[in-house]
Amino acid sequence: MSQKVRVRFAPSPTGPLHIGGVRTALYNYLFARKTGGTFILRIEDTDQTRFVPGAEQYILDSLAWLGISPDEGVGSDGPHAPYRQSERKALYKQYADQLLKEGKAYYAFDSSEELDAMRTLFESKGSAFQYNALTRVKLRNSLAMPPAEVDALLASDTPYVIRLKVPAKGEIRFQDSVRDWVHVHTSSMDDKVLMKSDGMPTYHLANVVDDHIMEITHVIRGEEWLPSAPLHILLYQSFGWQAPQFAHLPLLLKPEGNGKLSKRDADLGGFPVFPMEWIDPQTGAVSKGFKQEGYLPAATLNFLAFLGWNPGTEQELFSLAELVDAFSLERINKAGAKFDVNKAKWFNQQYLKQADIAELAQVHLPSLPLKDAEAFVHLFLDRVTFPQEIGQLVHEFSNRPAVYDEAVMANKWNVEAKNGLEVIAAQLPSCTTWEAEGIKQSIQVALEESGIKMGKVMQMLRVALSGNGAGPDLMISMQLWGKEEVIERLHAALSVFPKLAS
Repeated sequence: MSQKVRVRFAPSPTGPLHIGGVRTALYNYLFARKTGGTFILRIEDTDQTRFVPGAEQYILDSLAWLGISPDEGVGSDGPHAPYRQSERKALYKQYADQLLKEGKAYYAFDSSEELDAMRTLFESKGSAFQYNALTRVKLRNSLAMPPAEVDALLASDTPYVIRLKVPAKGEIRFQDSVRDWVHVHTSSMDDKVLMKSDGMPTYHLANVVDDHIMEITHVIRGEEWLPSAPLHILLYQSFGWQAPQFAHLPLLLKPEGNGKLSKRDADLGGFPVFPMEWIDPQTGAVSKGFKQEGYLPAATLNFLAFLGWNPGTEQELFSLAELVDAFSLERINKAGAKFDVNKAKWFNQQYLKQADIAELAQVHLPSLPLKDAEAFVHLFLDRVTFPQEIGQLVHEFSNRPAVYDEAVMANKWNVEAKNGLEVIAAQLPSCTTWEAEGIKQSIQVALEESGIKMGKVMQMLRVALSGNGAGPDLMISMQLWGKEEVIERLHAALSVFPKLAS
């Protein structure tokens, strides 16, 4: 690859960053790292009516949390600053004027009322209105009006937009890295607005101008932008510029696979679609975030990487460095990817098992001595999906049982179990080493001397101490409860079991 790769992630600050946008950022980041290129963050805020305070910082914070911060752009500066499109306004007018001068764009003075009337007229005849080569000759623009009238309107500051003059006959074709060849006839395209009446560029003009100036070599973006790609190719051609290589990523689909994933789907399903919690500045409504729900950054990235891409191997767990090494545009799928939140939970469980025990203990059990906290983390790590659940389980673990597993009681409570628990209750006070192995040996010896098999008693011992018929390692649990607590729990159970069984 002769030219150094330069890719960009270009979100709009119109609200929280959707998880699909995060995936786009991740793929751009991976491709840049794989090729030794540059990853750029540009904020596309040309539509000031949709600007939401705090949204830009949210984007920066989300990328930083995931460890995919840009090399260049907003938040890190670079040679093509500024990287907010609202701060580049004069630049776009210069390029729009160039197209006007070359006859590739034109002024359009149509009011919104006139355009609405034209749409109504077309709809009454059963067709949809397009501002294109067929209709523009009948509308109020510099192609259909005498030059003197156009000059007079400009001189009197009559509001106007600048539209691209799309050829009546022609074909746009380009090869997409994911979609392969795309062909569109210009007769199906309309004369898109390039500069709005407020002097701000539309997304289309600003996007193409900035990608060219910032020397973007590959545009990796969502499938929803595929219909705009022919227009962007035409703009590149109009300026005489080399277009970048496009790669349009597959949609993220609802968990059941029918339709694009939305916030409403997430609300109904009880899962997040934003990387971090978002508080709406207007309504105060809180939207869930992967971070606050307890997903680890590495697990989130691994999950997102597989939503539309696969490495071609059986490996599922990848560090960020391994993702960089394995990533390629050629292995991105065309078909939409189902958003399977259970798979996200599975990834989180796998990464939790690899997490630093001491760190988890300090963060989630700060009130306990570190040794005990680490023991609790070991005890529960295989039983949790999210790290905050460790604290919840320790809280439940610390409470004496209020009820006992009725199914186990019905099956296991008998004379042998009763005798066994009484033997254990009599033995425990003399147990000198209150650690899991020592407790086990003490119980085993006492039961053997009484002619009782350990397997006949252990599940009832668990029920007596925890209330549950299943749970984490019982001997470690007894060690953590402490000697006095275990003895008190056992005596309490022995006093109520006969009544419960009768």
